[in-house]
Amino acid sequence: MEGTKRKELRRMLKTGSIYAPFVYDGITAKLAERAGCQAVYLTGFGTAASYGMADVGLITLTEIAHRVRTVDRSCSLPVIADADTGYGNYTNVMRTVQEYEHAGVAALHLEDQAWPKRCGYMANKQVIDKTEATNKIKAALDARVDADLIIIARTDALAVSGWSEVEDRAASYMEAGADMVFVDGIKTLDDVEQYAKRLAKYPCVFNNVPNLPMAECSRFGTFPLMLNSGAMCKAWIAYEEEAGRFAGTGNVSDMVMAEYFKHMLDVLNVQYYFDVDQKYSSEG
Repeated sequence: MEGTKRKELRRMLKTGSIYAPFVYDGITAKLAERAGCQAVYLTGFGTAASYGMADVGLITLTEIAHRVRTVDRSCSLPVIADADTGYGNYTNVMRTVQEYEHAGVAALHLEDQAWPKRCGYMANKQVIDKTEATNKIKAALDARVDADLIIIARTDALAVSGWSEVEDRAASYMEAGADMVFVDGIKTLDDVEQYAKRLAKYPCVFNNVPNLPMAECSRFGTFPLMLNSGAMCKAWIAYEEEAGRFAGTGNVSDMVMAEYFKHMLDVLNVQYYFDVDQKYSSEG
């Protein structure tokens, strides 16, 4: 199944733009699939947040690899996953790729930040030497068993050193064999334009965290893979607002709870479990 998902992701990347929303657990993956998404992105930020922690290098390989497996089993969509810096040196990178691949991931990205890393939109990031980062990509490629597993090289050099350094690193990572490049920290339409022009010869990932209007972004070129945290963050804010309303009044905003409950039973395919139980209970 994992191989099929990997092949499908590679096929889709050649035929148009894929919009992959941030997910961090089974229910968000299921909801994204029901909403019509073509792929999902397992976010390091969201995964850390689900543990009640900040995305500053606190989540371990074991924890996030388990989440990769959970998300992959929860939906039929290809899973693209944040692999941070690979959680250590070259041998750690190789184990990370092996664990992620075994867990079913279709694509993963490794970044060139110094450890402990930070979320790509946090201040005061640092990056490791370009040669070391390039060699991590080589180690990841050597660890890959399924050639259809997509290895994405992410650079956080934009905020640290600017576009010239980004171009230099992207060239080095792609020459090493990376399948795609991912420049994180894009904040403005000018950033999008520079990204599209300067790295036009590479297949690129666009993480639209600032939620820039896609109609305007698309004027500068097509990014094969686009990510967005909006659905996740909006859901969190909605939960906080409703919990606050309940704390203050004992009620939440107007809704027919029976309808919401029925919908979630459908999302979670509860009837399937009842049917299976009935099937075997009736066999004598």
